[in-house]
Amino acid sequence: MTKETTTSSSANGDERDRFDVVIAGAGPAGGQCARDLAARGYDVVVLETEAEDEFPRQSNKSTAGTFPSMMTGFGVPDRLAETFTDSVVVESPNSHYKRAQPGAVLDFAAFKRWLVEDARDRGAELRFESRVSAPIVEDGRVVGAKYAGSEEVYGDIVVDATGPSAPLAKALGVSDLHRENQAIGIDYKVEGVDLDHEDYADLTGAMMLRLDHDIAPGGYSWIFHTGGDTAKVGVCYIQNERHEELARDGMRIDDYLDYWMDSDPRFESAEPVEGAHVLRGSAHIQMPGRLSTDGFMAIGDTVPTIDPLWGEGIHQGMESGRAAAITADHCLTLGPPDTSADRTSVYDDLWHERVAPNMHRRLLMTELLYLVPNERYDGLIRDLNRLAPDTLANASGGSLLSIARLLELGDLRYLVKLARNRLTDPHRRWSPLS
Repeated sequence: MTKETTTSSSANGDERDRFDVVIAGAGPAGGQCARDLAARGYDVVVLETEAEDEFPRQSNKSTAGTFPSMMTGFGVPDRLAETFTDSVVVESPNSHYKRAQPGAVLDFAAFKRWLVEDARDRGAELRFESRVSAPIVEDGRVVGAKYAGSEEVYGDIVVDATGPSAPLAKALGVSDLHRENQAIGIDYKVEGVDLDHEDYADLTGAMMLRLDHDIAPGGYSWIFHTGGDTAKVGVCYIQNERHEELARDGMRIDDYLDYWMDSDPRFESAEPVEGAHVLRGSAHIQMPGRLSTDGFMAIGDTVPTIDPLWGEGIHQGMESGRAAAITADHCLTLGPPDTSADRTSVYDDLWHERVAPNMHRRLLMTELLYLVPNERYDGLIRDLNRLAPDTLANASGGSLLSIARLLELGDLRYLVKLARNRLTDPHRRWSPLS
């Protein structure tokens, strides 16, 4: 560790701006990685594209629904939650399923600022207006990053936490993101929502997800109660074959949200909250390619890491940041440090064990869920209401038994279609039993 200085002399005598770990991106994954490493005494720098006085105006793109377990596990203060919820609702076109489940809807901008402040308090250096453009590679291995035009910074380990742009991971052949797996979403904060309309489930204190191709072809929509008559309301769809089949000509993501708000009686008196930020974002729903190489790891949505079924990305992003910090510690505690691909592959193991376990099965559930027609969603809700309360949670976690309980004979044709897709598309070849 080199806490005494941020520069060192290279072999040719030139002074270099050097750290133990260089992290590109100050989102949940990058911020958490910096927090953990700085707390261990490592010399860490975080390079963030945005200006500090506006942060995170450009990157405030999350609805920020999460669970208290994430907040407890990572020491996130309760004051960063807009509200705490007590139930989860899943809606189909004509029915709904409701279960008790504590949740939290964060003020995402305040949450990101807190991550930055806490990482700095623990000893990390934050550099704003520092857009990363490319890795610095010497003798076939990454040794640093170029940023803010011509600036350079060096580190024993470099971490890409920039999300789908992934300038470092793409250049190093680690990122393997595909457009057909990209999810696009938009979210408004609105007031005047009728949260207990007689024709729908009571959404007071709830986070609701709606499966309805009429509103979100190839995706889902949501209402997250944020207190009083206000809620975060949004739509997301994956640019998959189901979306291509059902999408209306000329309609963009904004149009689908407007259509829902115009047609759903719960929004009859609703209006966007004055001054509220409109959230627009994207993420990829797929298995990652590579996760690491010599002296390098990709974390958060760079990989990607988002929950494929329900879109929750904060917890997974934080877990990936922590897994990267554990791996960096594993590499740097040796004398001399060993940042070889073999050593950094510990991150790959942790990712599959802790960050996204059973990812193959969860992706199978995701593709099947968004492939079936609307009437099948009503059947799913009927099944959820008659099965044990933990069936959905276990199926979402990849339990084969719970997944089987939710399947019907008519789903066989869709499973066959998914299997054919895997045989013909090299980007989707994986075993659902893995």
